[in-house]
Amino acid sequence: MELTGITKRFPGVVANHDIHLVVRKGTVHALVGENGAGKSTLMKILYGMQKPDEGTIAVDGEQVGFGSPADAIARGIGMVHQHFMLADNLTVLENVVLGSEKLHGIGAGARRKIKEISDRYGLGVRPDALVEDLGVADRQRVEILKVLYRGARILILDEPTAVLVPQEVDALFDNLRELKAEGLSVIFISHKLGEVLSVADDITVIRRGTTVGTAVPAETTSRQLAEMMVGSELPTPETAESTVTDRPVLTVDKLRLQAEGGRAVLDDISFTLHAGEVLGLAGVEGNGQTELIEALIGLKSADSGTITLGDEDITLWPTRRRRESGIGYIPEDRHRHGLLLEAPLWENRILGHVTERPNAKGFWLDPKGAQEDTRRIVQEYDVRTPGIDVTAASLSGGNQQKLIVGREMSHSPKFLIAAHPTRGVDVGAQAAIWDHIREARREGLAVLLISADLDELIGLSDTLRVIYNGRLVADADPATITPEQLGSAMTGAASGHLEHAETAPENDADAGPEDEAR
Repeated sequence: MELTGITKRFPGVVANHDIHLVVRKGTVHALVGENGAGKSTLMKILYGMQKPDEGTIAVDGEQVGFGSPADAIARGIGMVHQHFMLADNLTVLENVVLGSEKLHGIGAGARRKIKEISDRYGLGVRPDALVEDLGVADRQRVEILKVLYRGARILILDEPTAVLVPQEVDALFDNLRELKAEGLSVIFISHKLGEVLSVADDITVIRRGTTVGTAVPAETTSRQLAEMMVGSELPTPETAESTVTDRPVLTVDKLRLQAEGGRAVLDDISFTLHAGEVLGLAGVEGNGQTELIEALIGLKSADSGTITLGDEDITLWPTRRRRESGIGYIPEDRHRHGLLLEAPLWENRILGHVTERPNAKGFWLDPKGAQEDTRRIVQEYDVRTPGIDVTAASLSGGNQQKLIVGREMSHSPKFLIAAHPTRGVDVGAQAAIWDHIREARREGLAVLLISADLDELIGLSDTLRVIYNGRLVADADPATITPEQLGSAMTGAASGHLEHAETAPENDADAGPEDEAR
C-alpha cells in the first residue's frame, strides 16, 4: 500500500500535509508521532472515515478512493481502534458477525469461520463468551478477529498495547508475527518506542502533520526516535527525591463493595496515603480498580468500611461535597467520564467544579471567569488548540488529557485520583503531565496513581500495591521491582512483599516464574 502527498485541512488547522507512506506486504510498519501530529487523521483517511483534500492512495498498485469504511473493508483494510468498538451485552460471535451477517451467516458457518481464524493466528477466542466478561487483552483479540473475519489483509492497530501488561504485550506480538507469516501487513500506531523497535520492520515518523523521516529498527534507538518525533530526548518518569510526609491525607479501612448477587468486587481494601506521596496501584484491568475509583469519588456506595479525608469521615458524602473538599480526578476514560466532546473547551473547564471559583460567583455560573481561566490552562499546560471555543472532540487525545490535568490541578486538590493519566499520549505530553504531578507532589499533594504503563508506575510511585480480584495482594518497593515481577503479581502468580530475586527471602513460596528464572 502506498500513500502519496496526502493533505487534509480542517478549519484553522492543517492536520496532514504532503504525507508519504509505503507499507510493504507481510511487514509490521510502525507509525509514530506526538499527539496532534496527524496520525489519527491519516488513519481515518486510510480507513475511509474522512476524505483527503489532496493526494492519492494505492492498494496493490491500484489507485483507490474510499467514501466510507465499507469501501476500505472491501479493499481488505481493517482497523482496531484505541477505544474498542464492542457491544458488552453480546457474545464474541454476535460481535464478530454484527454488520457482516451475509458473509458466513450467524450460526454454524460463522462459528466455524471464527474457530478457523482463531486457530490459524493463535488468537484463542471463545465464540460464546460474553464480551463484558472478557479482560482487555481478550477484547483486543476479538477486535483483531473481527477485522480478519471481514477479509482484511492490511490491519491498522491504534495504540494496541496501551492497556496491556508485559506478558499480554508479548502475546500480542506473537499474534502479529503469525499475521506477518501469512503475508498480512500491519500498521502499528504507538507511543511506546521500545515496543515499536522490537516489533516493527519499518518505522515512519510524523511531526506536525507531515512525514519527517523513516527508520530501520535495527539501526535506531528509542532516543533517536523520540528526537525525530518531538525534537527532544525521551522523558523518564523517575522522581529522584522523596517528598512523603507522615501526615495522612486519605485513609481507607476495610472497604468492601459487592456486585449484584453478593460477589465482592472490592474486598477488605485498606491503605493510608500521606501528603507528598504517590501510591501506585498495579493490576490487570477489571480487578477492582474502577470500583475503587468510583467508591473514592462517591459514584458508588461502599457496603462496609470507611474512607477518611484528612480527619473527616467522607464514606457517606456525595460526589460534589468530596470534590469541593479537595478530591481531584483524572478519569480512566476521558471520553466517557472526563469531557463533553461536543461542548467548547471553556465549558469542559467547568465540569466537576461547577460550584467553585473561577467557574461560579455565589449561586451563579461565571462564564467569563471560566473562559479566562481556560485560556490560562491552555497556555500553562500547552494545550494545542486554535481557541477555547472549539469543541473538545476537535483536540487530539493528548491535548484533551492536558486540558483535564490542567482543570484538576487548578483547584489545588489535597488528594488526586490519577487513572491512566498518560494513556494514549505522546512523549512530549507525557513528560508535561509527569512534571505537573511531580510538582504538585512536592507541594504536598497525595496521589493515587492507577496505570497500565508499568514503567510509569514504578518511576512515579513512592509506594506500590497490586490489586487482584478486588483484593490488595502484594506490595513492592519501586526502587527495586522490575516490570516483569510486577506483571507476574498482576496476573496472580505472586503475592506478599515483592523483592528482587537476589534479595528475596528463601521461604518466599509466592515468587512467580519470572522471579525464579531471574
